[in-house]
Amino acid sequence: MFKEEIIIAGFGGQGVLSMGKILAYSGVMQDLEVSWMPSYGPEMRGGTANVTVILSDRPISSPIAHDYDTAIILNQQSMDKFEPRVKPGGVLIYDPNGIVHPPRRTDILVYEIDATEEAARQGNIRVFNTMILGGYLKVRPVVTLENAFRGMAKSLPPRMAGLLPANEQAMRHGMEIIRERRGE
Repeated sequence: MFKEEIIIAGFGGQGVLSMGKILAYSGVMQDLEVSWMPSYGPEMRGGTANVTVILSDRPISSPIAHDYDTAIILNQQSMDKFEPRVKPGGVLIYDPNGIVHPPRRTDILVYEIDATEEAARQGNIRVFNTMILGGYLKVRPVVTLENAFRGMAKSLPPRMAGLLPANEQAMRHGMEIIRERRGE
């Protein structure tokens, strides 16, 4: 039996909901059962945003998860809120940009991906979220890269189809730059 409960959390405007949507569509492309549940504040940009995605090979009884197999964290407020809710043995992935207090737990696997800096260095900050998604898929290959690309194509509006090659490349690059953090 396969089931992965994921929380992706950060500020509005970071592509948090888009990342979850891509992952959800990718699961559909892989014939998985999928739940996608966004949550965001009243502000469009700058407010908090998170999305819970559940992928399973069996029907999903509820879209609500209280503890997660994986947390992808993009700001300090989300780190403070969701680090304690990663299941023991689970995975926490974070971008260090804006993180003042990195994760401290020793009963989970912690990965760092400096996608903000890398996307800025490449001159395309808009691919930051797909770079992180690629890093996640390297660590937790819950869907194939091919299905992730298909899910991304399905989730992007047609007017943004020209962005697919850059986002596919960013996803591949994210798989290269993610690094496990060892206990300090």
